[in-house]
Parts: sequence; structure tokens; C-alpha cells
Amino acid sequence: MSIAKALTFVLFKRKEQLKRNSMTKNIMKTEHIFSIGGQMTVNRLGYGAMRITGPGVWGEPADKQEAIRVLKRTVELGVNFIDTADSYGPHVSERLIAEALYPYPKGLVIGTKGGLLRTGPNEWPLDASVKHLKEVLDGSLKRLKLDVIDLYQLHRIDPKVPAEETFEFLKQAQKSGKVKHIGLSEVSVAEIKKAQEFFKVVSVQNMYSVDNRKWEEVLDYCNKNAIAFIPWYPLNAGSVKELDVLKKIASKHGNSVHQIALCWLLQHSPNILLIPSTSSVKHLEENMKSADIKLDSNDLKELNAIYKK
Repeated sequence: MSIAKALTFVLFKRKEQLKRNSMTKNIMKTEHIFSIGGQMTVNRLGYGAMRITGPGVWGEPADKQEAIRVLKRTVELGVNFIDTADSYGPHVSERLIAEALYPYPKGLVIGTKGGLLRTGPNEWPLDASVKHLKEVLDGSLKRLKLDVIDLYQLHRIDPKVPAEETFEFLKQAQKSGKVKHIGLSEVSVAEIKKAQEFFKVVSVQNMYSVDNRKWEEVLDYCNKNAIAFIPWYPLNAGSVKELDVLKKIASKHGNSVHQIALCWLLQHSPNILLIPSTSSVKHLEENMKSADIKLDSNDLKELNAIYKK
């Protein structure tokens, strides 16, 4: 390589690094932070590690090296909350997180989940039995190379298993030191209150978006009680009318529909933690820019009107 070409390459790499540093700095300047359980302060724009697996959240990713790059880039961008589950792959997501990031940077919070079986692509049978939860909790600790899991979330309450049995197991897992904090997923206010008889609920992960606000009551309850609300499936866009509103506002700000949907969630309630998932570094960086969008009162009025009870 000639000196001129070598210099050009060095300058290009330097420019790219400065661009990445600037992006990280901008994200870290945002005021979007939340303290999980009053102990673990995280940036509210996190990362969901479901998509670093194969099709149907089954098996190995099509591009393992890109999955590793995505995980490393999340930390570079200031993300310090990563959400995963033993059922993603199964086991693939947790294993790749450890491969990419262990030993973990100080302050990184990893939340994982248990309570589902995998029988094939897009197949998610429930199993919140004590036997199954014990097995998958120990497996998660081993795969993630952790002595204690910061946030362990029950993926679903299993109607085949008395909730009291499941909750008692989680209580004992916390007491034994395997789990620091406990969260729930797809639950009602009544179910949260029942679980609180056994342990402190620090997070709830329910399906929720600007156009699917079925769990608004749960969000309000969580906000009033300092419980993190972690929406999954942040953009439903179930009708052309809904999509048109999002497109209009996205065009106004020069952003994508997905970025506007994420931004609305951040501005909607201070206890919302986002975990958008992707297997692409480019898409990851686009998601992170959602924290810099400022929706005005007219934008919020239009977006709030999308959902009809």
C-alpha cells in the first residue's frame, strides 16, 4: 500500500471513530435514565437480544460475527441494560452475550427471563414449574458466566402451575443469592399485587406501543410504584390510518416511523425502558438516535389519539 493510500485509510478510520464517539456522547447526554429497584441506574434506551438468533428466534444467527458486533456496539453507544431469555435460541442469545461482552463492563445490567419452552421456530409453550425454572435459572447463570443475575423475569404466569408455587420459587432464588431483582411479563395489576406478597416486583414487561395500549392501567400502576415498564413489540401499526400519522410525523422530523414510535414511548412515561431488538449494527445505531428526537405538543396530541380503547 502506498503512503498516500495508507494516510487516506487512517484518516477515514479516524473520521469514523470521531463519528461514533460523537454519537455515544450525544446518547449519554440524554436525561433518559431510570433506577431499577432503586439500585441499578440504567439508560432507558436499552437493547433486546432476541434477534441475534436464527429465524423464528430459533438456532444460530445467520451472521454470527455481525451479532457479536451488534452486542459490542451496544456498549460503545452507552447502552447499559440488555434484555435476553434462556428461550431465545434457545440458549443462543445468552451464550453470545457472554462471548461478546464477558468480562462485563462496570454498570452493565443484564436481565434474562425464564418460563417458556422451545419446541421449534416461533413455538413458545409455557412451563413455569419449579423444576423447569430451577433448571433454566441455573443454565442462565452458567451461560452468562454470572454468580448472580441482576434482573430475573418470569416470562409468563403458567395457568397449569399455581402462581404461588412459581412466586415462592422466585422468592427463594432471590434469598439464596442467585437473583438480585425480580420482574414479571404479560401481567395485570392484580397479578403484580399477588406477586408482591412474595417479593418486590421491580419490572414488568408487557406488549405495548403507541397504537396498542391495552396495558395502560399496568403502566400507570408501575409508574406510581417506581416499577420499570418494559414494552415489547414497540410498533404494531395495525391500520393504514395509524401508519399514516406516524409517517407524517416521521417525515416532519426526518426520521423513520420506528424511531418516532420509540421516541413516543420514551416521552410517554418516565418509567418506560426500551429494549428494541435488531441483528444489524446499522439498525442499532438508528434505534439509538430515537433518544435525540424531540416531539412537540402537536406531535404528541396526534400520536396519543391513534389508540382507541
